[in-house]
Amino acid sequence: MVIILTFLGALAFFACMMFIRQKSLRIILSTLTGIIFVGSTLLMTLNYSHHFGMQKVTTTTTKRIYSASNSSMPLAIYQPVGKSGRDDVYIYNTKVKQKTPYHTQANEYTTSRIKWTNGSTPQLVTTETRWQYRNNFYKVLYAWSGMNNALVKRTNVLEYPRMYVKLTTSQADKLARVAKSATGAKLQAQAAGQGRAFVTSKLQAAMAKNPNMTAKQIQEVSAQAEQEFQAQSVKQILKQVKEKNRD
Repeated sequence: MVIILTFLGALAFFACMMFIRQKSLRIILSTLTGIIFVGSTLLMTLNYSHHFGMQKVTTTTTKRIYSASNSSMPLAIYQPVGKSGRDDVYIYNTKVKQKTPYHTQANEYTTSRIKWTNGSTPQLVTTETRWQYRNNFYKVLYAWSGMNNALVKRTNVLEYPRMYVKLTTSQADKLARVAKSATGAKLQAQAAGQGRAFVTSKLQAAMAKNPNMTAKQIQEVSAQAEQEFQAQSVKQILKQVKEKNRD
């Protein structure tokens, strides 16, 4: 509404000055329209510069995420940006497999980081602070201004289980190439048997401590053990790739 008032005030002021011949009436109307124009311009300026009529509102959302590798491997993939690490972009899926992964925002309002947890599933916790109008009066007054829900700051915290391996996109590409190679196929065949033995060992140890484990608990222990073994395998492959490149 304030945008319309500014436009109409300017138009009416011009019309009064140009087309009203009676001096006293011209002075009165031009003064009124001038006040409307100046007042609405001031209100609009205050809204843009000092967020007049607005308040900061903070919201937090949490969603389940998956590795962007489109596999069961416990990988936390990111794209380094700059040298400080504060602007790094983290890449993730919202489904087990998807064609195009999502990534955290890269702008002056957003900071993203990884938090290692003792949980079993990764999740993204996003906290946003935005400017919103205090009530419907200001919302109507400043309609079409484009200021409502303006972002103040955003924090992305990607909570990954400690067993996840943090990789750059370059390292993830190398890992994928190794997995598709003949050497990778051989390593995967060897790892299959070792993985089953590793999971069985972990499960037996857990059942020794708690013989009355439920089916759900057994499944959780097995899944964690499998991820732990995969993480160890990834680290071993990356170590071999690094040593090979060094040679």
